[in-house]
Amino acid sequence: MTVGGDDLLTTGEAAVLLGSSRQHVVDMCDQGLLPYVRVGSHRRLRRSDVEAVLRPELTRDQLKALWLHRAVAGRLVSDPDAVLAKAAANLERLRSVHPDGMAAKWLERWRAVLDAGVESVLTVLTSRRPDDVELRQNSPFAGVLSETERRAVLAAFAQRWRSDRAA
Repeated sequence: MTVGGDDLLTTGEAAVLLGSSRQHVVDMCDQGLLPYVRVGSHRRLRRSDVEAVLRPELTRDQLKALWLHRAVAGRLVSDPDAVLAKAAANLERLRSVHPDGMAAKWLERWRAVLDAGVESVLTVLTSRRPDDVELRQNSPFAGVLSETERRAVLAAFAQRWRSDRAA
């Protein structure tokens, strides 16, 4: 069954997608955490609402970082060698400043991503996965975009943020 092109799921199907019990989905519905409609005596949930639970909204800062990293991704596909070299040099500099602690662990994760190649880097730069969102908070891509490009991305983001909030 679909509503406006959006599949309706049973609570059991939603539970499978969420990796939880059916009762947990029912509880989320009852608490108002998951919208649903009634079809007869049964609850039905829109697939997009269930998937939104899996992809929580990003904070403003996280979304801004995503926009900047998407611009870096554009540069990466047009000049991969230069972008990866800049990131590697930044990474080495940062690792000398932060040889241990949590920052060192994040930088080590970046080293593994860079070593895995362009496709892996593109995934991390553009993904909404929570691990990738966190990883971007310690990005080695400073200086890849010119100051003019960076400001243009930030201005476009701010304008989009305002228009989305006004709607």
